[in-house]
Amino acid sequence: MSKFEILLANLIKISDLPKPEQEYMFCEGRKWRFDFAWPDKKIAVECEGGVWIQGRHNRGKGFIGDCHKYNSAVLLGWRVLRYTPDMIDKAISNLYSLLK
Repeated sequence: MSKFEILLANLIKISDLPKPEQEYMFCEGRKWRFDFAWPDKKIAVECEGGVWIQGRHNRGKGFIGDCHKYNSAVLLGWRVLRYTPDMIDKAISNLYSLLK
C-alpha cells in the first residue's frame, strides 16, 4: 500500500465510514482491483499517485490500461471516484455523502 492509501484508510476509519474492501477484484476474468470498494453500493475509490512525476498511470500504456479498467467498471454499474493526495479532504467529504 502506498502512503496515500494508508492515510486514506486511516481517515475512513476515524470518519466512522463503513469499512471498505481493499484491493477488491471487481471484474471476473481480469486482475483489475480497486484500491477501496464498497461492493454493496458499487462505489470504488482509486488513489492516483505519481501525478507530478509521470508515474505508471500517467504514461501511455498505463493510462490506456486505466481507461479500459474504469470504463469497464462503469459498464458494470460501478461509480469510480479517483483522487490524488491533494484531494484527500474532498475524498472523505464525498464518501461521507455517498455512504452515510
